Amino acid sequence: MSRIGKNPINLTKGVEINVSDDKIITVKGPKGVLTQKLDDAISLNIEDGVITVARRSDSKDDRSKHGLYRSLINNMIIGVSEGYKIEQELIGVGYRAKVTGQELELSLGYSHPIIIQLPDEVKVSTETLKGKAPVITLESFDKQLVGMIASKIRSFRKPEPYKGKGVRYMGEQVRRKAGKSGAK
Repeated sequence: MSRIGKNPINLTKGVEINVSDDKIITVKGPKGVLTQKLDDAISLNIEDGVITVARRSDSKDDRSKHGLYRSLINNMIIGVSEGYKIEQELIGVGYRAKVTGQELELSLGYSHPIIIQLPDEVKVSTETLKGKAPVITLESFDKQLVGMIASKIRSFRKPEPYKGKGVRYMGEQVRRKAGKSGAK
């Protein structure tokens, strides 16, 4: 049995969940509304604010989907009630970030600035303090969306192992290499 899939999900206050006839889950909460299509192999049981996820058979495919859909539903419930937040820092000389509405402008050492148009579901803010690296904060109720955008921002300049320059997640440790040794 799936260890993740058999765990029950507790509904938090202010969160509504609906399952339509064509297996579409809709989760409504104070932060927003999320929908997800449910696979035919998976069924939901909602009783007294507790959701249990069950599968139809013990085949390998059904077992893999069991834990997946339990995690997706749990992430949806957490997202519409609390939301998700990802912080990234820009490490490098002259690296900057600026927000104008839903547009994020990054200066990452290239000859031109990188401009990213963000969806309305994502709130972005930047903070630049003297002596510290600029910080980009992404907030949303959709975990998949905010993670994808953070990954896209990081892909423009991944942290390199010699000087450690690049876009990092807050608290991420970059493994450093020694580099060349000088002639002796």
